[in-house]
Amino acid sequence: MITRRGDDAATDDVSISLVIPALNEAANLPHVLMRIPAIIDEVLLVDGNSVDDTVSVARAVLPDIRVLPQPGSSKGSALACGFAAASGDIIVTLDANGSADPAEIPRFVSALLDGSDFAKGSRYVTGGRIADTTRLGHARTRLLNGAVNVLFRTRHTDLCYGYSAFWRRCLTQLTIPPAGIEVETLMHIHAARAGLRVTEVPTVEHARVVEKSRLVTVRDGLHVLSVIVRERLRRQRSDLAGR
Repeated sequence: MITRRGDDAATDDVSISLVIPALNEAANLPHVLMRIPAIIDEVLLVDGNSVDDTVSVARAVLPDIRVLPQPGSSKGSALACGFAAASGDIIVTLDANGSADPAEIPRFVSALLDGSDFAKGSRYVTGGRIADTTRLGHARTRLLNGAVNVLFRTRHTDLCYGYSAFWRRCLTQLTIPPAGIEVETLMHIHAARAGLRVTEVPTVEHARVVEKSRLVTVRDGLHVLSVIVRERLRRQRSDLAGR
């Protein structure tokens, strides 16, 4: 347990759940699970029907881990499954490939305790860094950030990065869709539309422990961009219908 910090002397204890979607990550999980900080109260591994030793390795490294079978095939369905099962006041999301450092979790939690509803990792703010990308990858990020910032009046610097934390009470406003690589983008758009207070937290993305990224920069970037435009058009239609 950790203690809420604030301007007054009042303190409230909160519990923290860590949700980790995983698909064939047996080689990476020891690196990830052994670095989880002591402030985490429960760890939920959502297994996407792995064909390697993902589940057995997870249980060997962390005997108390909760393993959940993923009900669908997308990352969105994995996250929704983990979020629904999480019991913590705060929910943290973390990829299983070892690129994100679990030791940074207290930064995200501190942002929430200081008054934010949603804390999102950014590799592009002061203190952040990215080790495993290309010029094309940077260009894709700038394009998608610009599109969302213009269309939804936000100020994101790193829209597509999935390292984040939020208060469990915000789940009803985030509306986690059964989406794939665009799920983080949609979560951030929904947070903006709901008027949630979002704080960007500096984070360092390391090179993946075993494998390279599964993303295809141009194809996936265009797909996410089409989702962003579609969400904007959907909002316009909703606004018109409400008049």
